Amino acid sequence: MNRTPEKDPQDWTTGDEPMTGPQESYLNTLAQEAGEEVPAELTKVEASQLIDQLQDKTGRGN
Repeated sequence: MNRTPEKDPQDWTTGDEPMTGPQESYLNTLAQEAGEEVPAELTKVEASQLIDQLQDKTGRGN
Protein backbone atom coordinates (compact mmCIF):
# COMPACT_ATOMS: atom_id res chain seq x y z
CA MET A 1 0.00 0.00 0.00
CA ASN A 2 1.40 3.38 -1.01
CA ARG A 3 0.66 6.01 1.62
CA THR A 4 1.28 9.68 1.14
CA PRO A 5 3.64 10.99 3.80
CA GLU A 6 1.72 13.01 6.34
CA LYS A 7 2.83 16.38 7.63
CA ASP A 8 3.46 16.62 11.32
CA PRO A 9 0.38 18.30 12.82
CA GLN A 10 2.67 20.90 14.39
CA ASP A 11 3.57 21.99 10.84
CA TRP A 12 -0.04 22.54 9.74
CA THR A 13 -0.65 26.16 8.78
CA THR A 14 -4.27 25.83 9.99
CA GLY A 15 -3.41 23.79 13.08
CA ASP A 16 -4.52 26.47 15.50
CA GLU A 17 -8.02 26.59 14.01
CA PRO A 18 -10.87 24.79 15.79
CA MET A 19 -11.13 21.06 15.14
CA THR A 20 -13.26 20.03 12.18
CA GLY A 21 -16.66 18.39 12.41
CA PRO A 22 -15.30 15.02 11.25
CA GLN A 23 -12.49 15.20 13.83
CA GLU A 24 -15.00 15.92 16.58
CA SER A 25 -17.30 13.11 15.49
CA TYR A 26 -14.47 10.55 15.30
CA LEU A 27 -13.03 11.75 18.61
CA ASN A 28 -16.38 11.26 20.30
CA THR A 29 -16.60 7.72 18.92
CA LEU A 30 -13.07 6.86 20.05
CA ALA A 31 -13.54 8.50 23.44
CA GLN A 32 -16.71 6.53 24.07
CA GLU A 33 -14.91 3.27 23.24
CA ALA A 34 -11.95 4.24 25.43
CA GLY A 35 -14.06 5.50 28.33
CA GLU A 36 -12.55 8.96 27.99
CA GLU A 37 -13.92 12.49 27.77
CA VAL A 38 -13.19 14.85 24.88
CA PRO A 39 -12.14 18.33 26.03
CA ALA A 40 -14.17 21.15 24.53
CA GLU A 41 -12.76 23.53 21.93
CA LEU A 42 -9.71 21.62 20.75
CA THR A 43 -7.61 22.92 17.87
CA LYS A 44 -7.04 20.80 14.77
CA VAL A 45 -3.57 19.86 16.04
CA GLU A 46 -4.82 18.94 19.52
CA ALA A 47 -7.66 16.90 18.03
CA SER A 48 -5.26 15.05 15.73
CA GLN A 49 -2.93 14.23 18.61
CA LEU A 50 -5.82 13.02 20.78
CA ILE A 51 -7.14 10.89 17.91
CA ASP A 52 -3.72 9.22 17.67
CA GLN A 53 -3.67 8.55 21.42
CA LEU A 54 -7.19 7.14 21.47
CA GLN A 55 -6.56 5.01 18.39
CA ASP A 56 -3.61 3.43 20.20
CA LYS A 57 -5.72 2.90 23.32
CA THR A 58 -8.67 1.35 21.45
CA GLY A 59 -6.62 -0.58 18.91
CA ARG A 60 -8.18 1.29 15.98
CA GLY A 61 -4.80 2.65 14.92
CA ASN A 62 -3.52 -0.73 13.74
